[in-house]
Amino acid sequence: MRNQLVYVFLILCLFAVSLFVALPIDHPLWLEEGLAPGVDTQRDIRELTLGLDLKGGTQVLLEAEISEDQPLPEDALNSAKIIVEQRVNGLGLAEPTVQLQGERRMIVELPGVKNPDQAIETIRSTGQLEFVNLGGLPVRPDDFINTTNRPNAVTALQEAIVAGEAAPQSIPFPDETFETIMTGDILQAVVATQDEYTFWQIQFDLKSESSGDFFNYTRDNIGEVLAIILDGRVLSTPVINAAINDNGVITGDFSQEEAESLAIQMRYGALPIPLEVVDVRTIGASLGQDSIDRSLQAGIVGGILVLLFMVILYRLPGFLATIALAIYVTLNIAMYKLMPVTLTLPGIAGFILSIGMAVDANILIFERMKEELRNGRSLRLAVETGFSRAWPAIRDGNLSTLISCAVLYWFGNNFGASVVKGFAITLSVGVLLSMFTAVFVTRTFMRGFLSTQGERLLGSRGLLGY
Repeated sequence: MRNQLVYVFLILCLFAVSLFVALPIDHPLWLEEGLAPGVDTQRDIRELTLGLDLKGGTQVLLEAEISEDQPLPEDALNSAKIIVEQRVNGLGLAEPTVQLQGERRMIVELPGVKNPDQAIETIRSTGQLEFVNLGGLPVRPDDFINTTNRPNAVTALQEAIVAGEAAPQSIPFPDETFETIMTGDILQAVVATQDEYTFWQIQFDLKSESSGDFFNYTRDNIGEVLAIILDGRVLSTPVINAAINDNGVITGDFSQEEAESLAIQMRYGALPIPLEVVDVRTIGASLGQDSIDRSLQAGIVGGILVLLFMVILYRLPGFLATIALAIYVTLNIAMYKLMPVTLTLPGIAGFILSIGMAVDANILIFERMKEELRNGRSLRLAVETGFSRAWPAIRDGNLSTLISCAVLYWFGNNFGASVVKGFAITLSVGVLLSMFTAVFVTRTFMRGFLSTQGERLLGSRGLLGY
C-alpha cells in the first residue's frame, strides 16, 4: 500500500510540473533561458509555438542561382542550409523551419515575421563583407561599387535592374574598382547594440590572428574613410578615429531591424552559393486563428463525448482513466513547449488521433479485466491480469504506429513536406505518452483504490461496470 501511495504522489508531482509548464503564465527566467542554450533570443514558453498555417507568416522557396547544366559543388546546398538556419534563428522568430527540396531548392518558413522583405534579404544575401579603401572618393550608403573581391558588383546590379529583379539605385563610378583591405573572415563575434544615445550600432570582435594586420592598417590611416561593403553595397563609410586592435564598432543610421539583420549576416558568414527567390507565399494570421478556434471546439466536444463514454460504460475504472487522460493531455502540451514542437493544423490532428489511441488502450485493459471478473477471478487478480494480457496488443499496435510515424517524418524531412513532418512528431509523442498514462498511471490509480477499497469494490458490480 505504501508503494502505491508513493507512486500516486510521484504522478501527481509530475502532473503539477507539467501543468506549470503547460499553462500560459510567466515562467522563471532560468527556465526560458535554459530551453534555448546558445540562441540569441530567449524562448517564451507562455504560449505554444505555432506553425505557419496557424500563426501566419511567410514561406520562401529558394533555388541555387546556378545554371542547370552547371553541377553544384559537393555539399554546397547542405552548407547553405546550415547558414540559412543560423540566420533565421537569429531573427528571433517562433521556430522557423528550413528544409531542402530536391537537389537545388530550399524551403524556408517564417511564422509571425513582421518584415518579410527584410527577413528574405537577410536569408538570401551571400554575405560577402569587405573593408574597402575608397581612395578619397565620395560614396554614400546604399551605393553599389566594384571592389577587388567583387569587380563586377555594379554590372550585376545593372543586369538585375534591367531584368526587373532590383529597384533602380544610384550607381556611381561604374569604372572604378576600390581596394579591399580585409574581408569578413577576420570577424570573431558580431552583435547589434545601442550606444549611450540609444542609436543602434554593430559591435565586432576580431580574430586574434587578424587583429595585428587590422591594427597596422587603421594605425597608419587615421582620418581616412574605411568603407563597410556587403555584397558590393555600401553599408557605412566610417572614418578611422583610432587604431583598432581587438574590437570595433560600425555606426550609421541603422534601425533596430537593419542593425540586427546586418549583425546576423556578418556573424554567420557568406553562403557558399547564391540563392534566388523563386516563390514567396504569405499566410494571414486570421486564417490561422480561425483554424485554431475550430480545432479547439472540435477537441472540446470530442473530449467530452469520450469522457462520458468511458464513465458510462466502465464506471469507476472509466473515471480513473479520464483522470489519466487529463494528465496525458497536460503532459503533451508541456512536451510541445519543452522540445519544442511547432504546432500545425495537421499536428493538431495527430494530437487528437493520439488521444483516441490512449482511450483505445484503456478500453482493451478494461474489457480484459471485466472478462476476468465474470470468470470469477478476484478483483486484484482481475486487474493485474487485465493489464498484463492487454499489454501485448497495446505494445504491438503502438509500435506499428511509431513505425508509420518514422516513415512520415523521413518523407516530410526529405521532401520539404513540413505539415507531414509535424503530424508525425505530434502523433509519435502522443503515442509514447499514451502508453505511459494508459498502462502505468491508470494501473497505479487502480492499485491505489484496491489498497483502500478492495472489498467494497468487489461487492459493487455496478461501480466496476461488469
